[in-house]
Amino acid sequence: MDYEGVLLGMGNPLLDISAIVDEDFLKKYDIKLNNAILAEDKHLPMYEEMTNKYEVEYIAGGATQNSIRVAQWMLQIPGATSYMGCIGKDKFGEEMKKSSKLSGVNVHYCEDETAPTGTCAVCLIGGERSLVANLSAANCYKSEHLKGPENWALVEKAKYFYIAGFFLTVSPESIQLVADHAAAKNKVFAMNLSAPFISEFFRDVQEKALPYVDYLFGNETEARTFSKVHGWETDNVEEIALKISQWPKASGTHKRITVITQGADPVVVAEDGKVKLFPVILLPKEKLVDTNGAGDAFVGGFLSRLVQEKPIEECVRAGCYASNVIIQRSGCTYPEKPSFS
Repeated sequence: MDYEGVLLGMGNPLLDISAIVDEDFLKKYDIKLNNAILAEDKHLPMYEEMTNKYEVEYIAGGATQNSIRVAQWMLQIPGATSYMGCIGKDKFGEEMKKSSKLSGVNVHYCEDETAPTGTCAVCLIGGERSLVANLSAANCYKSEHLKGPENWALVEKAKYFYIAGFFLTVSPESIQLVADHAAAKNKVFAMNLSAPFISEFFRDVQEKALPYVDYLFGNETEARTFSKVHGWETDNVEEIALKISQWPKASGTHKRITVITQGADPVVVAEDGKVKLFPVILLPKEKLVDTNGAGDAFVGGFLSRLVQEKPIEECVRAGCYASNVIIQRSGCTYPEKPSFS
C-alpha cells in the first residue's frame, strides 16, 4: 500500500510554554489541574509571568499536531502524514516550522500576517497538567486556505482524517468540508472530545460534526461532561461510550467506534453494541515526568496502526505504548525511534 499522505490532521498549532509551577500560581489564575481551557483576559499576563518566574521549555504543540507527529514517529514512513493549521509570521512560527520538518510531517501552515503564533501554557504540578491556550493566529484559520489547490490535494490523497475537538471553535466550515469529502469517498474521519468546555459551550457545532465521525476519542472526564450536557444521567464511562457509538451516522460505510482513555484505568472501546476493556501499561509513579500530551500520543499511536488496517486490539496497544513513552518525558516528545513491535 502507498502510505504517502495517508493521514491528514487539521487543528490549532500552538507552541507549548511548559513549566513546573506552584499552587499559588494556579490559584492566582484560577486554573484547575487536568483541565484544558481557552485563555481569557485574566490569563494573558500568565505567559510572561511563567517565563520570568519558572524554568520554561518551548515545545511545538497543539493537540492535533501532537497526535500527527506521534503517528508519524510510530509509522517511520517518510511523508505518511500531513497537517494544516494557522501560525503567525514570527519567531515562534519559525520554531514551529523547524520542529515540524524535523518530525517528518508534511505541514501546510496558513500564515497570518497580523496575529502572533498561538501559545499554550502547560502548568505542571506533581506530574499532572493543566492547559491554558491563547489561540491567537491558530484562531485565524479560514476554509479558503483548505480550498487552495495544493492544500485540497492533501485531502484528496488522504484516506484517514483526524481533527481534535478544539478546532470546532476555529473553523467548523473546514471540518464540514473534510467530513463531507470523507463520507462521499468512504474515507475514515476521526475526532476527539478534547475538553469539557467543547461539549458545554460548542455543543451545536460538535453535534453537527458527530454524525460524520467514525472514531471518537476522549478521556473519562470529557465523556462524563458529554453525558451530563446531553441529560443522559449516567457517569458510567462504558455506558456513555456505548451511547456515543450509537449516535446516528451520516454515512453507513463505517460504524462508529468510541475510544475512551481513563488514565491508569483500562481503555474503553465501544462498537457494535458491545464494550471491550483494554488494560494500559502501568508506570511506577517515580517514572512519571508529566501527563502533557498523553491523550494526544494515545491517538497518534492508535492512528499509526489504524492506517495500516490493523485490528482494534493492535491499535489500542500502539496507543498505550505511545502514551507510556510520552509520560516519561517532558511534553509531547519522543526518542528517535519507537521500540513497538
